[in-house]
Amino acid sequence: MRRLKEDINNKTFHKFYLLYGEEDYLKKMYKNSLKKSVLSDSDDMNYSYFEGKNIDILQIKEIADTLPFFSDYRVIVIEDSGLFKSASNLPDYLSSMLTSTVVIFSEKEIDKRNKLYKLVNKEGIAVEMKQLDVSDTKHFITSMLEKNNKQMRGSTIDYFLQQIDTSLSNIINEIDKLTAYTYGCSEITTDDIDAVCCVQVTGRIFQMIDYAAMGKKAKALKLYYDLLELRESPMSILYLITRQFNILLRIKISENEKLSKSEIVSKLQIPSFTVDKYINQAKRFESQQLRDMLDECIETEYQFKRGMIDGQIGVELILVQLGLV
Repeated sequence: MRRLKEDINNKTFHKFYLLYGEEDYLKKMYKNSLKKSVLSDSDDMNYSYFEGKNIDILQIKEIADTLPFFSDYRVIVIEDSGLFKSASNLPDYLSSMLTSTVVIFSEKEIDKRNKLYKLVNKEGIAVEMKQLDVSDTKHFITSMLEKNNKQMRGSTIDYFLQQIDTSLSNIINEIDKLTAYTYGCSEITTDDIDAVCCVQVTGRIFQMIDYAAMGKKAKALKLYYDLLELRESPMSILYLITRQFNILLRIKISENEKLSKSEIVSKLQIPSFTVDKYINQAKRFESQQLRDMLDECIETEYQFKRGMIDGQIGVELILVQLGLV
């Protein structure tokens, strides 16, 4: 990331840039910053854009071998091509392209054994755009709130992050909604979040299991039927319930192994700001209880896929095991 920022600021460019990973907002931001820095005041005559898995590689080669028009550089942006997970002739074409051409790739997933990746990594810069850690995410939220003359308490920010999809683009959308909703008020509360934010399905599943563990059957069942009303399929709900029990069991095992919170985050591949809530929820269950629930979930999925049970009935039988029905 440091080298990428230096190129943008110093206007000294590599031939290739690969921006990859799950954080779409960061990929878009750095892609646009690179384009603006490379082309300066040049118009779009020196800019070409390709997207998708059916792009014309020969056309890319022709453009890459064309001198820029009244500019020092030509920019080619290639997005979501899948070229970093498949074989193609593009590496052979690009290895000898004009030095005045800068190619920017933006991909969700890549394979580091791929020939194109090796070329880009050798002659350019490849940067993974990861989800921000909890500290940087909270700083991002606080900065947005300050720009809108709003504030949230620390506990409210934690609640906000637990409820929503935490990609930066979604955080921006949700804060914009909260800002409009709380017009005339400086502080955003948890009630405001409940009123206008789109709670991610995984957050509802977490709450449902938490209510079940606390014996709050009515609240847990309401969340389940809310999901059905939102047209979530029973099998999608079952998948997320299974995932939740799996995470909780692995949390139990990790704690028995005396792993630190950072080690748990790394091992389980969960967002760092969620580890405390998972640890607290895991304390509500015994390890054997979690294993039993996982077995029930797996057996229900098996029966559903073989047409032995209706999906909704299968999930409701899981809820019976949780003591909700």
